[in-house]
Parts: sequence; structure tokens; C-alpha cells
Amino acid sequence: MATLTAVLATTHHPFYLKLTHLDPPEKRIPQAAEWVRKVEAYRETLTAARPDVLVMIGADHFHQFFLDNYPQFLIGKAPKYDATFYNEIREFSLPTYTLDGHEELSQFMLEGLIDRGFDMSMSNELKIDHSIICPIITTRPDADLPIVPIYTNIFVPPLPTPKRFWDLGRAIREIIDDFPSDLRVAAVGSGHLSLELGGPRQFEEHGPDPEFDRRAIGWLADGDIEGLLENVTRENLGTSGNATHGFLDLVTMFGIAGPEKAAYVDELDLFHTREAYITWYPNGAVL
Repeated sequence: MATLTAVLATTHHPFYLKLTHLDPPEKRIPQAAEWVRKVEAYRETLTAARPDVLVMIGADHFHQFFLDNYPQFLIGKAPKYDATFYNEIREFSLPTYTLDGHEELSQFMLEGLIDRGFDMSMSNELKIDHSIICPIITTRPDADLPIVPIYTNIFVPPLPTPKRFWDLGRAIREIIDDFPSDLRVAAVGSGHLSLELGGPRQFEEHGPDPEFDRRAIGWLADGDIEGLLENVTRENLGTSGNATHGFLDLVTMFGIAGPEKAAYVDELDLFHTREAYITWYPNGAVL
């Protein structure tokens, strides 16, 4: 059977590459050097797991899906995935990619999720946006591994509940464990802590809700799913910032890992958001 060797839950900051590498040194933010050090250290947690394929969790930022048709959960099952949309190139200076897919694992994952009560949408023509490309840049910049992309709805009400995101993660874990192969699989997903986009709290010195950020990192780091589900709802996430619902994708990653303490936890306070870098090694796969 396949081996789940690592689970990574990370924030995705689309300006990382521009602010730390592409801008001339005199125009980089003060935290640029520290940010690069933290990202490079985090990257090693994936490298150490020696994966053959990446199951990647993200969300479409209204590039392919909109209010008229936005799936709750979707899986890509294509042989290749084009990545990066025009506005992401223009605004964030993100590069374009063509990523390999893993059709066999995608199909097995699709069938397994449907069997476990998740009525998945699927796409043979999915294009990837920065929710997956950002963690590729930070954790696997060579982009040399096939992916199984899974998109969730963190934008269009009514959203799935936090418990549903956790259950999705648990189901993904079961399916990886059941996959009849000797593949080494890593799961990498990105989301947010507290975040405000286009609102009055966007450009404050810290993220819009530092206390939520502290507690959220603690729930993930300590394996405290009970505390998380007792305190996080679809409704109260919005009080911590209008884009804080991206935290739900980190809950999915927590579900894949299971209720255990993380092996690696790091964070960085930027001027309007807090970045988080968390890794679990299921069953001591790397430790």
C-alpha cells in the first residue's frame, strides 16, 4: 500500500516570490531575508519525506468558478495541469507551470471519496491557481512531482462546516493508506490564518486578529481538534477577517494528519498577515 510520508499545512502568500527574490534588494520588505530562511527550512520538511507524488489541497480564487457554479469539493484527474492565470502573472509576478498529474491516484481518490459520502465534482481540464502554485514555489520549486489537486469551497456561502473539512481530510487519509501501490505520498495544502482583503483591516501592522492566529496555530500544533471544532464556525471565522475562511483548508490538512502533534511548526508576522508553516510525519514516517 502507499505510504503517507508527510502532511504540510501552510499559508500561501502570492507576493512571496516577488518580495523576496524578484524585487531589487533595495525594494524588498524588511522581513525578506528572514522570510526566505523560514521558507527554505520549511521546504526541507518535505524534501526529507522523499515523496513520489503530491496530493494538494487549495481553492479556486474565482478564476474558473464563480457564484453561478462553485463546487463544494472538486478533484482534478488530468494528465497535465497548466498553472497560473493572467492576473496572477500581472499582480504577483508568478511564473507559469505545466504540472504532471497522477491520473491513477486521482481516479482512486475520486471513487474513494464518493464511497465515503463526498459527492465530488471532477475536472479533466482544471487549471491551477496560486493556492497550489504558491506552495509549489515554497516547498517544491523544481515542480518535478505529479500532483492530485483537490479544490474546496472557502469562498461562496453556504460553506461546508469545519467538521466537514476535517472529515474530508480523514477520508483522504484513508484513501491514501488504501491505495494499492508502493508510492510515497505527501499531502500539501494551503490556506490562511486571519486575513482581510479589500476591507478596513487589510493594511494594519499585523493580521486582523492576532489572537485567532495564536490559537489557530496552537490547535494545529497540539493536535487539538476538539478545541478547534469547539471554537471555529463558518459564522465566526468572518469576524477575524473577511478572508479568514481560508483556514478551513488548513483544517483539511489537519484531518489528513490526524489528531496528533505536529513535528514542525514555524510562523512569521508580516505587516498585514501571519504566515504559518506546519508539518506532520504520520506514523513517524520520517522521524
